[in-house]
Amino acid sequence: MSTAQRPSLPSFALFGGFLAAAGLPIYIFAPTFYAENYGVGLTAIAAVLFWLRLLDAVQDPLFGWISERLGRERGFWIGFAGFILVGAMILLFAIPPRTAPLLWFALSITGLFSAFSFLTINFYAQGITAAASLPGGHMQVAAWRETGALIGVCLAAVAPGLLVLWTQVPMLSFALGFAAIGLLSLWVMRRQWVGPTQRVPSNFKLIWQDLPARRLLVLAFVNALPVAVSSSLFLFFVTHRLQATAWAGALLLVFFLSAAASAPIWAALARRYGTRRALLWSMSLAIAIFAVVGFLDTGDVGLFALVCVISGASIGADLTLMPAAFAQRLAVIAPNGAQGFGLWSLMNKLTLALAAIALFPLLEMAGFDATASNQTGQALFTLTFLYAACPLFLKLVAILLLIKTPLQDEQI
Repeated sequence: MSTAQRPSLPSFALFGGFLAAAGLPIYIFAPTFYAENYGVGLTAIAAVLFWLRLLDAVQDPLFGWISERLGRERGFWIGFAGFILVGAMILLFAIPPRTAPLLWFALSITGLFSAFSFLTINFYAQGITAAASLPGGHMQVAAWRETGALIGVCLAAVAPGLLVLWTQVPMLSFALGFAAIGLLSLWVMRRQWVGPTQRVPSNFKLIWQDLPARRLLVLAFVNALPVAVSSSLFLFFVTHRLQATAWAGALLLVFFLSAAASAPIWAALARRYGTRRALLWSMSLAIAIFAVVGFLDTGDVGLFALVCVISGASIGADLTLMPAAFAQRLAVIAPNGAQGFGLWSLMNKLTLALAAIALFPLLEMAGFDATASNQTGQALFTLTFLYAACPLFLKLVAILLLIKTPLQDEQI
């Protein structure tokens, strides 16, 4: 890629924001929305999400394989997937179920996350090609991409709460606003889908047999589990443990703004001190703050806001440095990147499925009822334990894995 063809990093940031708005926030809002508005049980929702992750086990690697073979048609199929993503978002939140709510939820979210998977795999694979022509390489791409993604998450997290002030159908406005941003991001990225530097397709066996790549995939899975746990339970914790429903949107915004603000800082720290040190610092920060969460009680909104700031900053490192470290390794063993990021996408989304299938039934067995204003002591204890203790333990495991994982920037 010549200087004249140097990638547009603002375009990467905008597209990253569009994708992020369709990712984690939907896992936060969708189960709560369908449980509270249509009476769908949490165990049933968990089963749908788990089924969706089983589908991902097949389709994410398949999408990676297909993406490396699209050639000049890649731009067309990315646009097609973008329209599916936008349409599925409208079906999920803007149109009341035309059939059984659980079935409507299942069909809508399957279409949404299938399109999301295809777009994410191609987007991150394109980052490998873009990094080759930038002085800051993979960390420069990651800083722009993940900062944009986190800003998108911030907007998606706060939008429903703000829209309640102006409309009686906030999720309809949310879906339409998402559609407008999605079409804009597809337009500005239309010239960025250039071919990879290596034309020979990679293969899953090569990637999985490579020790550093395999260990990074396992590390990504374990390290993403705490985020999956906390994101799945966030609204329940704020609403029922803290009794601070009115603050939920603001707290989410604080969390994601902290992550967005920290992303370029973590990228700079990684360039100066190495990826391993920066990740160890962020993981230690997460452990320290989750140790505090277990002691919070009703009304501790100020303390929880501090938790959101620090945990958000920690996750900023995960979202920026982990995919950049994997991209650095793929640039050596599989420069096309799409199949590698098919596996990466699968690992990250399996964590959300595991969290849903494990956490929601445990909450229901403890007597937790998402539609009730008052919870039993056992239900609140279980909610607090799952929200605070599980991420802490999982981060400890992630640190042990990180210590044993070879990183490409230490071999250059």
